[in-house]
Amino acid sequence: MKSLDYHYWMKQALAEAEKALPLDVPVGAIVVDGAGNCIGRGFNTRERDQNPLGHAELNALLEASNALGSWRLSECTLFVTLEPCPMCASAMVQARMKQVVFGSHDADFGGCGGWVSVHQKPNPAFTVIGGILEAECNQLLADFFKNLRLKR
Repeated sequence: MKSLDYHYWMKQALAEAEKALPLDVPVGAIVVDGAGNCIGRGFNTRERDQNPLGHAELNALLEASNALGSWRLSECTLFVTLEPCPMCASAMVQARMKQVVFGSHDADFGGCGGWVSVHQKPNPAFTVIGGILEAECNQLLADFFKNLRLKR
């Protein structure tokens, strides 16, 4: 059983993010239950599957819900390499997540404080901690977008 070692779990999320390459923006997510066990993993699959809902967070939430046999993830923490968008943050509110820990901040599209704070309306729905292994998460994204520009 692993405790909530933020760096350990963010490294696991970074490993998931690598699976999105080369097609999708490299974002990875891990859901850890209250006992410290990984119960869900996900990476971006929008391009691969041509599915607008193919976000790493949603893929990980689905796997976690299947593992628990419940949509209620109230004792769970989500680790994700990029601040969740408003759609994903709303899904986390609906899933009753306990905590979200992310790497890169997203001022343009972030739903956990970057652009909007979905989790704060009307009352704080879950705790948010940002900036864990931020340099590593930022570098993975920067490399992806640099390579994408070179291909155009």
